[in-house]
Amino acid sequence: MARYTGPKTKKARALGEAIYGSDKYFERKKYPPGQHGNNRRRRQKSDYALQLMEKQKAKYTYGVLERQFRNLFEKASSKSGVTGEVLLQLLEARLDNTVYRMGIAPTRRAARQLVTHRHITVNGVLTNIPSFHLRAGDIVGVRGKSQGMEVIKDSVTSKSDVRKFTWLEFNPDKMEGVYLQEPEREQIPEKINEQLIVELYSK
Repeated sequence: MARYTGPKTKKARALGEAIYGSDKYFERKKYPPGQHGNNRRRRQKSDYALQLMEKQKAKYTYGVLERQFRNLFEKASSKSGVTGEVLLQLLEARLDNTVYRMGIAPTRRAARQLVTHRHITVNGVLTNIPSFHLRAGDIVGVRGKSQGMEVIKDSVTSKSDVRKFTWLEFNPDKMEGVYLQEPEREQIPEKINEQLIVELYSK
């Protein structure tokens, strides 16, 4: 399956946000990459550049490629509600993102790998499609044979104190959780200005 496999810190620096999680190299150089470093005086970005940056930020944060992202935007546009908020809700409802949010995996990349390697079930059925769209009431769990994997046990243990996502429920003993409902915009912690994405695609 296609996905971005380039340098993570460089991409985070270009977008001005630690989109792949905690990154000590990003913390050292919180300015765009380039030959002249932080000394070069940069022109003020145009409206288009700002809109494009927000779209790129959302794409790389959730690990979605261009065609998938456009399809999600079109789906969000066809639904009732605020398009930008619906778009983020669709991204949050992806199976790989939910595995990450529940603490089963330390990163979205790791969550994607767990899904594609058939370690994750949805409503008791093995599901290896990272983009699988969850609905309210769906039960996400770790396959029985996979519950002893060190990477999963370590992630569940280390993330037990940060399960603050109220649209999800997770039982670390059973290694399964429930996607309760679509999150409200204020519940989604990602620093993304979704309105700029809507403006970009509305041109």
